[in-house]
Amino acid sequence: MSPEIIRLIFSSTLDTLYMVALALSFGTIVGLPLGIFLATGGEDELLAFPAGKAVLGIIANATRSTPFIILVVAIIPFTRLVAGTSIGTTAAVVPLTIAAIPFIARLIEAAIREVDFGLVEAARAMGATPLQIVRKVLIPEALPGIVLGLTLAAVNLIGFSAIVGVVGGGGLGDLGIRYGYQRFMPDVMAIVVIVLIVLVQGVQSFGDRLSRRLNKRLRHSS
Repeated sequence: MSPEIIRLIFSSTLDTLYMVALALSFGTIVGLPLGIFLATGGEDELLAFPAGKAVLGIIANATRSTPFIILVVAIIPFTRLVAGTSIGTTAAVVPLTIAAIPFIARLIEAAIREVDFGLVEAARAMGATPLQIVRKVLIPEALPGIVLGLTLAAVNLIGFSAIVGVVGGGGLGDLGIRYGYQRFMPDVMAIVVIVLIVLVQGVQSFGDRLSRRLNKRLRHSS
């Protein structure tokens, strides 16, 4: 394999990490509060606003139901508006983030719902405000589940980042298509797949380890 191909694989790996890191960060910034609201916005719940929760749930489900490749194409005008172009790694961050937000919101919702409701009631009895309960009870107690959810989101984003290569999104997917498929270089395709597997394995192992470290019950039992 030529030094030029090795350099391309290295730079494409960095591009993939860049896209995933930004999309995961932006997706978490928006998805975290949305997920908390989805978990606590029902009738008689902590942040009760059933109508808003219902609308948000429909939007989240509709976005998640849209195949990612169709989403990428459908929001090209919005991508141009935000990134100034629809091609390249920075432009690819836009559809990746749009896809990540509802997914992360649902994962956060599931993690928050795992928290013992008795802790919320106890905090209420002590006079804590809803925001104090969210900040001091729900998020700390759900943190191991949130970390696992974000790990799953990161793994999904690695897969999505390869898909955006089909429409010139850059990264390992773009390299695999341009060189592995269009130029008939199966060795490049094989290395791209191996690098993606290594990335997914590394992210999953890190997330599992961090979640176990944050889990109070596991810490106390060890």
